[in-house]
Amino acid sequence: MKKTAVSISALLMAFSLAVSGCGGNNNSSNSSNNGGEQKESSATTAPSAPSTKPVTLNAWVMPNSPKPDADFLQTLDPYLKEHPNVTVKVTVLDWGSAWTKITTAATSGEGPDILQLGSTWVPAIASMGGIDKVTDKVADVGGAEAFLPAIWKTTSIAGDSEVYGIPWFVDARAIYYRTDVFKQAGVNTETAFKDWDSFKSALEAVNGQTVDGKKIAALGLPGKNDWNVVHNIFPWIWAAGGDVLSEDNKNVVFNEEKGLEGVMFYTGLANEGLVEKSSLEKNSSQIESDFGDGKSAVIISGPWLAKNFATPKANGGMDDKKAAKNFAVAPLPAGPGGQATFVGGSELTVFSGSKNKEATWEVIKYLTSDEAQKAYAQVSGQLPAKLSLLESPDLDANMKAFSEATKYGRTYPAIPQWGPTETALQKHFANVWDIVAGVKGKYSKESIKEELDSAASEVKAIINQ
Repeated sequence: MKKTAVSISALLMAFSLAVSGCGGNNNSSNSSNNGGEQKESSATTAPSAPSTKPVTLNAWVMPNSPKPDADFLQTLDPYLKEHPNVTVKVTVLDWGSAWTKITTAATSGEGPDILQLGSTWVPAIASMGGIDKVTDKVADVGGAEAFLPAIWKTTSIAGDSEVYGIPWFVDARAIYYRTDVFKQAGVNTETAFKDWDSFKSALEAVNGQTVDGKKIAALGLPGKNDWNVVHNIFPWIWAAGGDVLSEDNKNVVFNEEKGLEGVMFYTGLANEGLVEKSSLEKNSSQIESDFGDGKSAVIISGPWLAKNFATPKANGGMDDKKAAKNFAVAPLPAGPGGQATFVGGSELTVFSGSKNKEATWEVIKYLTSDEAQKAYAQVSGQLPAKLSLLESPDLDANMKAFSEATKYGRTYPAIPQWGPTETALQKHFANVWDIVAGVKGKYSKESIKEELDSAASEVKAIINQ
């Protein structure tokens, strides 16, 4: 099917998405990126055998790990040792400015060889002609069936059979809870996260428990200032039986009754006193820190937090926190429409302006191999995208819980207009939290419905451009 044409101006509206554009952690990794400035590193190896023609590849990646450039090159080291003619230079782009730089490169043709893209960015950059089709190379990496189905859907434009990227790593969301607090409250963790009713009952039981002389809130929940606002709300819409758009991607449906039910349940947890209202002014990073400090018994986060809890304080981690020794991971509870969680991640693509496309593909092929995916997951705290690794018996208990979550993971429509769509949703969902906080009218089903309808109207105009 013919690719959808999207104007550059419309795509540039999405530059403010930052991390929310693909679903990722904007925690400690940002501090390692010199305040968002780009930085370059390179790795070469001394020739140990006759080499082919020397080639230098430029790679643009995001701060996916505590030391993004070094971690990338460490993962690539075995490949570089076997290919001494290859040099890789890494530029780390801050998530906040990456969209603008990438779209500029896509329109000018001047950019890297290897380009990391957030999963929701692929359709837009592909529609601009910024990345190459790799459809005829998919067999080189094991075929579509080798990857998590939810993330594979993001490698193409909806309605287009061409493939433009290869999944690199996966981000999924699950519940972190304080095992000691749940035990103290007498809550059975085997049933606490089964469905919405049991989840709410569990939160009511742990709410206000005294730990180390301080009362603890049931749930730590970021509000309007979080870069993950959209990712935070849609799992509840999906679990209620709602969706983002209609099956043909031509109509908006998240504001219909089922979607409204999901939003009301999720925001109702805050409205009913199970969340400290002050947390609604915070972002995900601050909520994770609060959980580590014992201010909440439950939060919803990604796999990187488990790695953070296992990382020494001297290395920027939180292994010294009491929560680090008293937590477990559980799935999001099932709603009327079943279980759902957000699944995002990133893909590796061949930049259309690359002069070294064959060598670029060989590096991407290595980085999406089992060996490299396992190594990168270990240093980044993200999940691998390969099913062989997600289903590996070697995963620890926490990663197994996230792997299990990916089985009911959902992602957004793979449309070129998703960038500006998510920007609009970010704005209106932030307004929802203002209603919950009591700073924008009175919280009610009617007021939330009105805001969702307003969001739907704006999104419909975007997708019908």
